[in-house]
Amino acid sequence: VVDDELAVCCSQDVELDHVCPQPMRGPKGEQGVLLLGLRCSTVGGDEGSVHGSARYRRPPELPATIRVAWTAAMLSGYRVVELAIWVAGPASGGLLADWGADVIKVESPAGDPMRAMFGAIGVEQDRVPPYELDNRGKRCVMLDLTTDTGKASMDALLATADVFITNMRPDALERLGFDHESVRARFPRIVYASVTGYGLHGADRDRPGYDIGAFWARSSLAHSMVPTGEYPIPLKSGMGDHITAVTITTGILAALLNREKTGEGRLVETSLLRTGTYVNGWDIGIRSYFGRIASARTHAQSQVPLLNCYRAADGKGFWLIGLEGDRHWPGLVAALGRPDLREDERFRSGSARKKNSEALVAIFDELFASAPRDEWTARFDEHDVWWSPVNSIADVLEDPQAEAAGAWVEMPRDPADPAAGTYRIAASPVTFSDYVQIPGAVHAVGQDTDEVLGALGR
Repeated sequence: VVDDELAVCCSQDVELDHVCPQPMRGPKGEQGVLLLGLRCSTVGGDEGSVHGSARYRRPPELPATIRVAWTAAMLSGYRVVELAIWVAGPASGGLLADWGADVIKVESPAGDPMRAMFGAIGVEQDRVPPYELDNRGKRCVMLDLTTDTGKASMDALLATADVFITNMRPDALERLGFDHESVRARFPRIVYASVTGYGLHGADRDRPGYDIGAFWARSSLAHSMVPTGEYPIPLKSGMGDHITAVTITTGILAALLNREKTGEGRLVETSLLRTGTYVNGWDIGIRSYFGRIASARTHAQSQVPLLNCYRAADGKGFWLIGLEGDRHWPGLVAALGRPDLREDERFRSGSARKKNSEALVAIFDELFASAPRDEWTARFDEHDVWWSPVNSIADVLEDPQAEAAGAWVEMPRDPADPAAGTYRIAASPVTFSDYVQIPGAVHAVGQDTDEVLGALGR
């Protein structure tokens, strides 16, 4: 019985004990599907080489004729203790769990409020896909950190940990004795990862900060996205949190690498505000250097018509990506079947097209409304015009390129009922060779308390 990450190489079908189909590729790019639990089917290549990984126990009846290679995931052997709620902190722990770390999520008896996200908006639903995205593959321990017993158990966990992730407010952590200075004094090898709304210093360090406030509104991103005088559009849920999670995760991995050289951990810190200013860094740098920045413009007012969104006759949208205007202009004119536009004095140069941009956008709108998107995009490809479809969520879920890029994993709709099938959810955004991400189970509040604390003698 093996409890670590699993890589399977099969030359025939194998019966396992639960179902979770995952798209994957062999070492030569062969496409196939690994049906974890139901069967592992070879998809071709050298002696049926399909590599996968999963957290489940190897069935004792696994036939000896099947070659099974037990290999460690990238972060196998690293332990992460997570004291975090909602999104930005847990999403970082989720990435590390996807990559093989043993992530232990510590919750109060009330649990992470993200578990009840739908209930907060009046929707009764047991399953919460946003929570599952960021918390799959973690073990869950329930502790009351307001008690001496809870604090002692937390210290026992931290003594075994490589990384501590938290997005609790600094004042709360200081009251509990789990601020970075206190924790690192007790455990100098630990990498302490702090995610806050506004940072660890300054007058607003303890201000609550969801991503729509700290990342989107205060960072200048919201204001930068709309024309002057218009109300900013809302940020889609979790966007700033997930960018911040990727940010803190890179810092964690850098600190772990540094610890290999020094033997010492360190504080790794970011905030929703700081991540937002980095994301908007181009515009902020331009404003800082030149003292001014152009405001956002509407579709019709775009000053770069070759880098604008349009709609075809069938209502489907696409984005032209002609960033290098003079390079892409001849091909676009050819695709449009309008050679006269190349000779039009209003459009013969990049500066002329900028000066007469509204007129050019109007011409494009009229032309693109005359044929469906597929017809236009076929012409674009013929003439090397760069473009992208404007996908809806339904579209991207069925986009074959998103699947080929490894964007999805499958999770069970009902872990207790394999017949219920699976649903598609985002994979972590990085692919590693010889490793296929298999999402771990989503555990209940405190589900692993006895197992985890028992192993520590508590």
